[in-house]
Parts: sequence; structure tokens; C-alpha cells
Amino acid sequence: MVARLVDVSPELPGVGAHHAAAEAFARAWERRTGARVSVGVRQRLYRLGTLTPPDPAPAGRARVATAADRALLARWHDEFGEAVGERSAMDGGAWADTRIAYGGVTLWETADGVPVAMAGVTPRVAGQVRVAPVYTPAEQRGRGYGGAVTAAVTRAALDAGVAEVLLFTDLANPTSNGLYQRIGYRAVEDFTQYDFHRGDAAVTATAAP
Repeated sequence: MVARLVDVSPELPGVGAHHAAAEAFARAWERRTGARVSVGVRQRLYRLGTLTPPDPAPAGRARVATAADRALLARWHDEFGEAVGERSAMDGGAWADTRIAYGGVTLWETADGVPVAMAGVTPRVAGQVRVAPVYTPAEQRGRGYGGAVTAAVTRAALDAGVAEVLLFTDLANPTSNGLYQRIGYRAVEDFTQYDFHRGDAAVTATAAP
């Protein structure tokens, strides 16, 4: 694969896969191209076991985002990317339009109707969906909104007949890893993203929408 990609995609910014495969590819790319490689992000894949919603849940309710929420979703999408240091393949508005079209974002809003967190879900493929992204603005954190909205979007997926619900976490964030385990997600495998550097320039791999 490295030999082929050197010819067709010499500007490859990086690679992400389960740890052993990503490391093997990165080292082969380093030998073949002379590029310097570094670890970008270490992630853990989780699969839902038994859903255990937060108890007590924070005040408020979950609802599916609509076109009226487009500007909010676009802004939170961009803020999420900045917070985790990733560039999305789509701008915020296009991402919001795509997700709204299939009901792919759930909001948690307070009792007076103010949205305070979101959890997205990918389209179903082979009976599986992936929860992503989960975002709570900095000023609203520490109140249980992230756990509540994740549990809500997970419950909705199960109610829709999804066989497996998956999500990834950044291993550098113990808060999110602990949260997802408390609501029923169980570790499956670790993944690593390697970034490739050419000269003095560092190029970060593009995140999936």
C-alpha cells in the first residue's frame, strides 16, 4: 500500500488505524519517503454494552435538531474541531445541513428551552451507527449534559433497531472515557493517528465528518 500511495498521493498527511497497522504503515512511509512521523491522536473504540443513563439526569430534555438549529450546529461543529485540534472535511454549515437531513444530531436543552449540548450519530451501515461528535460548550460543562445527551442519542438508535452503537474517544481525555464507560460503553480496541511531516511543515490528517 505504501509503495502505491507514494506515487498517487505523495502529500499524504497521515494515517489512522488500529495501533499495530497504523504504526507499521507509518514506519514504512517514513522509510520510503524520508518524512518524519509523529503520533497525532490515540483513540479507543467503544461498543455499547447495556445502556445505563445518568441517574439523576440533569434538568431538561433531549430533542432532535431541526433546520431552525442550523446556525447553532454549524458553530458548535467548528468549536468542537478547534477543541480537539482537528480540521473537518466539511465546513460547519454543510455539516449541519447533512446531519439535519437525516435527524443526525440530538440536542439537550434546559427546562427553559436553551440548547446546552449535542450528540451526533452517523447514518446506519450494516446495522451499526457511531456516536459523533459529542460537544458541550465550555461554560456548560460539569453539569451532566454531555452524558445525558449521549445516553439520549444512544437510546434513540436502539429504539430505531440499530444492532450496535459505537464511539471513539481521545485517550488523552480521561473525563470522556470515564463518562462513556459509566453509561454502558465497553472498550474494543485502541487506534492511533500518525501525522506525516515534510521539512518544517506539519500536516494534520483530516477528520471524518
